[in-house]
Amino acid sequence: LSREQKKQAVQDIREYFACERDEQIGDLAGEIILDFIIEKIGPYIYNQAVMDIQKYMNEKIDDMYGFMV
Repeated sequence: LSREQKKQAVQDIREYFACERDEQIGDLAGEIILDFIIEKIGPYIYNQAVMDIQKYMNEKIDDMYGFMV
């Protein structure tokens, strides 16, 4: 994540805790939560995205071969 994206993500986490859990957390706690999410959940999201794009590209290639026949 870029510096700005990380800053925005931390702000979003802080707002979530304030609105949904009625808890006030600081920037450090928000960064720790973000780092945890990136480390533990990020690989699953990344792998799913890769599988989704592979499926999409395979469908497009199949469509392309359909036009050539």
